[in-house]
Formats: sequence, C-alpha cells, structure tokens
Amino acid sequence: MEERIKQYAETLKGKKTINRQALSLIRYADDFVIIHESLEMIKNCQTIIEEWLKDMGLELKPSKTRLTHTFKTEETEAGFEFLGFHIQQHKVGNYRAAKTTNGNLGFITLIKPSKKKVQAHLKHIGDVIDAHKTAPQAALISKLNPIIRGWSNYYSTVVSKETFNKLDNLVYEKLRAWASYRGQGRINKDKYWTTVGNRNWCFCTEDGIELETHASKPIVRHIKVKGTASPYNGDWNYWSKRRGEYPGTPSKVAKLIKKQKGKCPHCSLNFTSEDLLEVDHIIPKSKGGKDTYSNLQLLHRHCQCGSFLAKMGNIHIN
Repeated sequence: MEERIKQYAETLKGKKTINRQALSLIRYADDFVIIHESLEMIKNCQTIIEEWLKDMGLELKPSKTRLTHTFKTEETEAGFEFLGFHIQQHKVGNYRAAKTTNGNLGFITLIKPSKKKVQAHLKHIGDVIDAHKTAPQAALISKLNPIIRGWSNYYSTVVSKETFNKLDNLVYEKLRAWASYRGQGRINKDKYWTTVGNRNWCFCTEDGIELETHASKPIVRHIKVKGTASPYNGDWNYWSKRRGEYPGTPSKVAKLIKKQKGKCPHCSLNFTSEDLLEVDHIIPKSKGGKDTYSNLQLLHRHCQCGSFLAKMGNIHIN
C-alpha cells in the first residue's frame, strides 16, 4: 500500500526522492494514516487506495475515514486519533518550533493520550474499585497495579506527564470514596495512606504493599526505526547499534555495545535484538580486576561460559 502511493508521488513534478519523502503512510494492522501538506494530494491517495483495496475485495469504511488538518481550522476539528493517541500541531514561536535544515517550521507536534482512552482507563479503574468495596486493601492494590503499570508503559513515550498527574488525582478521589464507604462516612487516613520517602498520601498497606502511580513512570521518547529495517532482514549490525540507543537498554549495556561496535568479543558475531547478554569482567575481580569500563566487556550469555573457561585455564571434570 505504501509503495503504491509512493509510486504515485514519483509521477508528480519535482524530484522523485523529495516527493516520496513528503508523503507519509503509517500503518498498524488495518489502521493507517496518510500525511501530506496538500489536501488534493490526500484525496488522490484516498482514490488510489480505494482502487488498490478493490482488487482484494476490500473497501474503506466511511465512518472511520476522515480528512482533517493537524492545525485548528473552522471546517474540521484539529488533529486526529491513531492507536489511542491524539496527534496535533500547534503554532509556536521560533524558540519552541520544530527545526529543519531550512529553518524553523513555525509549529510543534504534540502526541498525547486520546481523551477517549483516558476516560475508558479511568472508568476501568473505577469499576475495579467499586468491585472491591469490601475486599482487603492489598487485594485492591494487586488488582490495580497491573492496570496502571500497563497503561502508563504504553503512553510513556509521548507527552503524557500532565495526563498522568491528572489521572493520579482522579484515582485518589476514587480511593477516598472507597475509604469513606468502608468507614461509614469517615476516612481513616492512617489506615490506608502513609508517607513513603518524600511522598505523602501513598496508598499503602501496613505490610508495605504500595499502589503504583501513573506519574512515577518516566517519559522516555521512542527512537524511530529506520526506513524498511526489520529484525528479520538479517541486518544485525543496525539492530545491535539500535539496541544501544533503545530506552529499555541499561546504560552500562548501551555504552558497551557502542564501545564494541555491536560485536561480541568472544565469537566476533554481531548482537541481535533478541540475544541474551551478560556484562563480564575481562580480568576477574578475584584476580584484582576492577569494575571499570576498561575492564568490562559485553558477551552473549552462551559465550560467557567459554570466556570464563579461557580465563581459568584448562579445567578437567571427572
């Protein structure tokens, strides 16, 4: 589908590469978005895709197909929803505007959790709290934590900090109502809330089972995958280097991947995104080796055993 509209872009006036880059198609399963600065271009792409789908006996659903502008206009609502996110552009000054090699664009793109998904998530939490009115506090916390953790992880790569804080405030109000119901109108703060570190009003049991908060999840931007790269196309070098930049990789592992240029020093093969890795001491600490980067190396987990045997010399097992 993407290649079909890219081929159409190449037929337009101007350089083919520039025309291809100016047109974007982002797809996930059966949902996709086409982005271009020209409304006429978008309508032409819609016609091309409708014809392309017709060959497979498929068609676009009118109720889910929408033409909109990323800025606020009088005709349509600004921005669009995609995969639970709301994408919208806002005009700002030169200092905050997105920058390119040709200068400032005059706007900034903000991606936030969609209002529908926020409301659905809050309703889910409310339903769980209502269903546990008479349950122990620990049971309620154990039920809520996976819900809060999973939702926060999904939206932790976009502009979500303000949304996270608002959700925590609303969840707190629901928990107050839960505590008030159990106390027949009176709230026993010391029984259900406590101070943990420098944080007050933590919903926590006497045994230390604590309710997770949305705001405790740090915001870490996602690094876009390059072009048509895939973990299955054999480009181990790209994926090993990317793993060193990926937010989920520990800093020590990331530094060693960069230092070793994505290769295991024991087998000389590139790391892949699915490999199990181990940080190893070149000179063992038992022999005076230090815990510094100059004495550390990153190995495949299955290579670490061979490296250990090489350091210890010949070992015979009877």
